[in-house]
Amino acid sequence: MNIFNDSVQFLKGVGPQRAERLRKLGVRVCFDLFWLFPHSYFNRSNVSAIADIRDDGELYHIKGSIVSARSTAGRRGHQLFRAWVRDDSGDVEAIWFNQPYLANSLKPGMELLLSGKLRSDPGRAGFTVSDYTVWHQSEEKHAVLPVYPLTAGLNQKWLRGLMLRFLQEHGADYPELLSAELKAQYGLCDIEYALREFHFPTDREGWKAARRRLVVEELMLYRLGIAAAHTAANAGFVRHPADSALRHQVLASLPYKLTAGQEQALREILEDMSAARKMNRLLQGDVGAGKTVVAALAMAQAVGNGYQAALMAPTEILAGQHYRSLSEFFAGCACEVACLTGGTPAAERRRILQASESGELDILVGTHALIGEKLSFNNLGLIVIDEQHRFGVRQRALLDRKGAQPDNLVMTATPIPRSLALTFYAHLELSAIRELPPHRKPVKTTFVSFEESEKAYDFLERRLREGRQAYIVCPLVEESEQQDLQDAIGLYEALSHNRFKKYRPELIHGRMNPAEKGAAMQAFAGGQCRLLISTTVIEVGVDVPNAGVILIYHAERFGLSQLHQLRGRVGRGSEQSYCILLGEAKSAEARQRLRAMEQCHDGFELANIDLRLRGPGDFWGVRQHGLNEFRLARLEKDTAELNIAVALSDNPQALSLPAPELNRYIKARFPDGDEIANN
Repeated sequence: MNIFNDSVQFLKGVGPQRAERLRKLGVRVCFDLFWLFPHSYFNRSNVSAIADIRDDGELYHIKGSIVSARSTAGRRGHQLFRAWVRDDSGDVEAIWFNQPYLANSLKPGMELLLSGKLRSDPGRAGFTVSDYTVWHQSEEKHAVLPVYPLTAGLNQKWLRGLMLRFLQEHGADYPELLSAELKAQYGLCDIEYALREFHFPTDREGWKAARRRLVVEELMLYRLGIAAAHTAANAGFVRHPADSALRHQVLASLPYKLTAGQEQALREILEDMSAARKMNRLLQGDVGAGKTVVAALAMAQAVGNGYQAALMAPTEILAGQHYRSLSEFFAGCACEVACLTGGTPAAERRRILQASESGELDILVGTHALIGEKLSFNNLGLIVIDEQHRFGVRQRALLDRKGAQPDNLVMTATPIPRSLALTFYAHLELSAIRELPPHRKPVKTTFVSFEESEKAYDFLERRLREGRQAYIVCPLVEESEQQDLQDAIGLYEALSHNRFKKYRPELIHGRMNPAEKGAAMQAFAGGQCRLLISTTVIEVGVDVPNAGVILIYHAERFGLSQLHQLRGRVGRGSEQSYCILLGEAKSAEARQRLRAMEQCHDGFELANIDLRLRGPGDFWGVRQHGLNEFRLARLEKDTAELNIAVALSDNPQALSLPAPELNRYIKARFPDGDEIANN
């Protein structure tokens, strides 16, 4: 059997119908079955008697027979499935939330293994189930039962049987990438043992060894896939060998000296641009660290060598900010800068398109409008993408194709933890600007509970009376029945008619059209408006040095990296600035995050804390980074395994499979791997 490509429908007991159901679980070919891992296990040696469980917050595992079952309506419209479960010691009511369909499958007389917690408070008393499986006497020989993800039409008993037969018959067919020497060097078990032991553990130590090997395997394959995709994608390059008088002119016109971090980052970028290979470099730096001026000098190098440069930003606000900054940097130089967004008037758009195609335009700043079919460049040599994680893979690739393999510089003001950088940016060289310009003062940050919100507003008003400006950030645009959170529109209406009326509040949020957002921002930047009420649309691209206070509603709802980005809207001048985190910290994690914001001003340190507390899926969102591709690896905790994967993937010649088979293996594990090339 060809485990890479053969459809699972030809396995014994599967057939077309079950094959279609397995497809919904991500299993298309036989190879995928190896990576359909259990999401939990039931250890029958760890089962408690029902009479012994307590309402103490602990997770219990119980085994019992269903006496009766029914679906009911709970509070706030929740659907509940309730089943009385009995063992030799007593009985308890087991409760499943929002799973009324269980009435079709769980019937009296069935024996269940349940995991959950007991609650005794009025109205919610019962055993709240977090996981369950139907117990079958035929599985008595397994002390630990895997619990697999399911879809309609499949059950645990059938899927366990399929997995057990498949591993017995084809476990030895799985390719072993590592030699005996490499496995000994890194303390890794055989891949066949790892698969068998992870699916059907015999003991805790065997399971841990299996997981360790499989995590290394997964991360190594991902990095190898990125390397292969970028080798193919970056076959050509643009070279900027000559020095640039334009770059020296821009540098000499700056009213300040570059920091050591900026100078080092610029040296690294210029070396890449002059090399006989395509530049793929990530410039990361804390909020306000001065990445834009470094990018401007790189663009001056490209333009000075006869090329065009493009800068793509995710929002019109940020694109407008970059356009204004670059216009200032290149003022008095023989360099034309333009800005193209969805809100650009038709006549100006036509002029820009013509100037870009003819080569009269040197630098074009814009949003997604830069990837439009009608836009072409005469000689695009450098692409700068800001806050690049906000763009999809295809969007970035479309801009890249508008030149003959132009150099790429991507920037982020969200410092990237090392584990994320090693995994998702394996194809990029990294430059980091750690220090802030010398005149910047750390923003004083304080958490204030809602009970003390009046004190927070008194403080904000004092700063406004002193002539400073302020932001208030809300998590919602408008009032919602589903979430009891402060909305920007409601707050704007309230503050526009009370003591803050004289400060001419303005409102800005993502649902406003570009002209409305532009007018509000212009009023705030020009000082006509002193108080800006906003959603997180101001997270990037807003630079108003006179803004001295930012008040963030429901701060506990945001991640540390986003809070740090928002905090970066103030403290951009030489005066002391303040960040007020308004909310309620009920959970231990929320208290940790808010305390970290009060005590720490280093974005790199906060990013690592955020990763540990929230995981990579919350750090940036799953969709754009392939994070949902990982079945086992958890970047926030698998540091040792990642380091091994890096060492192995950086030396593919040491692996056991020849290149064609290795590529087939990578493609089997990551069938959509072509798209990771532009991560």
